Amino acid sequence: MNSGHGVEADGDQEQRVADFGGEIEDAVLSLRAARLGWRKAQAKGLHVASFPSPTQLALAVGHLSHALYPVRLGEYRGAPEGEDRFVAEALEAAFAILRAEIASEFAYWQGYAAEAFDADQPDLIVRLFSTTLGRIRETLDQDMEAAFVGDPAARTVDEILISYPGAIAILHHRIAHQLQKLGVPIVARMISELANARTGIDIHPGATIGPSFFIDHGAGVVIGETAIVGRNVRLYQHVTLGASSPLGLARVGPRQRHARHPIVEDDVVIYAGATILGRITIGRGSIIGGNVWLLEDVPPGSTLVQPKAETLENRARAEFTAQLKGRA
Repeated sequence: MNSGHGVEADGDQEQRVADFGGEIEDAVLSLRAARLGWRKAQAKGLHVASFPSPTQLALAVGHLSHALYPVRLGEYRGAPEGEDRFVAEALEAAFAILRAEIASEFAYWQGYAAEAFDADQPDLIVRLFSTTLGRIRETLDQDMEAAFVGDPAARTVDEILISYPGAIAILHHRIAHQLQKLGVPIVARMISELANARTGIDIHPGATIGPSFFIDHGAGVVIGETAIVGRNVRLYQHVTLGASSPLGLARVGPRQRHARHPIVEDDVVIYAGATILGRITIGRGSIIGGNVWLLEDVPPGSTLVQPKAETLENRARAEFTAQLKGRA
């Protein structure tokens, strides 16, 4: 009966496809026209023969996470003397994927370049990236420790590493930032977007972030490409370190184009919902309260808060309540 049911299911599926044969043919033709129109409008009418794969890069980050933290993230449970072999195998898998995806990015950029890239460029970038892994691990350890100190709800540093969205986001950023610096911006951006999809935390791989960095809760945090964040900085959810205006809407010089986002100095705390825009500096040791909007520099040691909420009484309260209920 199962076999017969399977045949019937296949037949039903074929019938359903046949029911939309004309619509599918029309959609294919319209999609082809849109696709070819887009390609023709692009510079040189380039055909993209290859492009980095988000799926493959997710696998690479997984292998790198296992190499960085073999027991906690890699779930290594073997003998201590076998741990280095486990790390080596994880790195071997990660580097093979990275080399292939970096090669795909260079194949994409080749259409825009006047001269051919060196054939061994992807290998060189992977080799250079490998030299940063020890430093990435050390910096991540400081990030996890800062989160433990900053969040009394955390029971252990291990809990933070394996479950906090801020930890996931900063691990991806530390990897992506090094790849951005080595000259593969698309691969780097894809890795940062993997973290954004999982956590709602959007950190551009170009942002420079010092050690002992902690994002508490995290959803809705945005950190722009040219932001510079110092040591021991803590952010809460829905904080934006953004540019003051889109480049397409304003005439800007080189400084505004290449230094568009805030500088946050050491030991700063920024509470939920704060929006900080443009190349301004938040001075060392400052506290920025929730929902504050900033477009100007803040001196070191400052505390900025919203005006105190007003308590409505009597007639004002009745009028406000009527407004809420649409009776005004």
